[in-house]
Amino acid sequence: MASEKIEDILKKLPHEAGVYKFFSAQGELLYVGKAKDLKNRVSSYFSHTQQQSHKTQKLVSQIADIEFTIVANEYEALLLENNLIKQHKPKYNVLLKDDKTYPYICLTNEPFPRLLVLRKVDKSKGTFFGPYTNLKAMHLLLNLIKKLYTIRSCNLALTQKNIQGKKFKRCLEYHIGNCKAPCEALQTEADYNKDIAQVRHILKGNLQTAFNYFKTQMQEAARKLEFEQAHVWKKKLELLENFQAKSVVVNPKITNLEVFAIHAEEERAFITFFRVKNGAIIRTQNLEFRKKLQETDAEILQYAILHIHGQEEDNEINEILTSIEVASPLKNVECHVPKIGDKKQLLELALKNVLFFKKERLASEAKNTPQKPTEAVEALQKALRLATPPLTIECFDNSNIQGTNPVAAMVYFKNGKPLKKEYRHFNIKTVEGPNDFASMYEIVSRRYKRLLNENLPLPHLIIVDGGKGQLNAACQALKELDLYGKIPIIGIAKRLEEIYTPEDELPLHIHKKSLALKLIQQIRDEAHRFAIEFHRLKRSKNSLKTILEEIEGIGEATIQKLLTQFKTIKAIQKATQEQLAEVVGDAKATILKQFFEQTQTAS
Repeated sequence: MASEKIEDILKKLPHEAGVYKFFSAQGELLYVGKAKDLKNRVSSYFSHTQQQSHKTQKLVSQIADIEFTIVANEYEALLLENNLIKQHKPKYNVLLKDDKTYPYICLTNEPFPRLLVLRKVDKSKGTFFGPYTNLKAMHLLLNLIKKLYTIRSCNLALTQKNIQGKKFKRCLEYHIGNCKAPCEALQTEADYNKDIAQVRHILKGNLQTAFNYFKTQMQEAARKLEFEQAHVWKKKLELLENFQAKSVVVNPKITNLEVFAIHAEEERAFITFFRVKNGAIIRTQNLEFRKKLQETDAEILQYAILHIHGQEEDNEINEILTSIEVASPLKNVECHVPKIGDKKQLLELALKNVLFFKKERLASEAKNTPQKPTEAVEALQKALRLATPPLTIECFDNSNIQGTNPVAAMVYFKNGKPLKKEYRHFNIKTVEGPNDFASMYEIVSRRYKRLLNENLPLPHLIIVDGGKGQLNAACQALKELDLYGKIPIIGIAKRLEEIYTPEDELPLHIHKKSLALKLIQQIRDEAHRFAIEFHRLKRSKNSLKTILEEIEGIGEATIQKLLTQFKTIKAIQKATQEQLAEVVGDAKATILKQFFEQTQTAS
């Protein structure tokens, strides 16, 4: 039953479009809503309450005051409602669940503008493009722009007064061709801004403008018989073409549109968004909304469209494709559900993505939910008489052949299954020669010192591949870290599959067919495989490094660049001089090619 105050307000409500706000007795804003008829919509909350959902009944029971604002039409009501929700975040309004702050590319509004990667939008700093949910794609775009244009990376205040006063000197970026030194007036602001205009088009996804510009410049240089300059423009054209080839191209005639696909459940809704320009998908984003009352799919989709368009300034679109019928919340932009053709295929692609996003989100939540131990983990708990199930197990193994390249490895099992992203390699740093005990002490000490320093969770069980000697070395490391007795630890001897425990001279024999021993063996074998694999890789790299060190004029830094890029001696030998030059420069590329040609001739 509504209070006298609420009943009095309900009587005064007009039959007009507007926005209403519900407040609690303490003055807390509970809910913001829109209506094309304020009287009918607000009154509906206080009639037939028994037919409403539990959440709506709870909201109504807390309402002590109502405020409303009359607007011209339903469209203006939607915009005002959206702004109020963003500003006040009322507890009963739909909640956008987005646990990441995605980065934007900011084109600054200073003299000689720069490109910055920022996570917080501050429009006073410049024009923002994004957000970029795929960091790799964002960096590919930034690298492309860096190769195409000479945009400064310094943070100098390049005012005309400072430049004329000769306050700055050109830096290394000038000498390697990445900047034209506007700081020393070697490039005018007008010339610099020509590049900035091109960059702005690329950031908006308008690659065709840059294509036309480079093509015109190439043809003009060729007409003047400036063939070297024409080649420079041609290379830039090829870079742009290669970049566009990596985009998802649907149809070059489809441009300036967006796609929104929604998949809703009882408590939440998942949405995938695409932006398409010149036939290519230039931006994607996934959103999750948590329902608070009985919001319809269409209402949530409207919130999503407004949210996306509130994030950036580049809103030059002609139409929006949606997976359900929805009234457009944007002026002069229509929403519709495509039935046939390329637009229908785009929508189907968005629907496929939204289902994958939902599956991924649910899997992530399940992963963070406490798991029930598997049968093998329960068997291991029983066999080792542990107080709790060993849901997380770390196992260590050393590897060296005739004392060379000593390394170690650790594998990580969660609830009886390998979790490879948590595997770790170790280069032995403090031990010379084949000393398995000292190596085990070093890696166990390093591993758990780091976990303690970074306040990371410790495992439920530690396994060392080896007998009493390796186990004692690991225990000594744990004692020095004050972890001994806090984490169960065992060693497994290879020969008889005997299990050793600290301070127990006699080994523990677990039945050969038991799930507990099979799990220990699986973990031990995986640690051994991982250590051997790392040892082989290190020997191979050292062998390669030795060959490269023989080449006069090739130093340590160059060798590291080559190893990082090409991985093997065969790949370096097969690389063209141009490919080598991209990594180490023309001079060293020539030295390498001459060396490989001479060694090939000699053999």
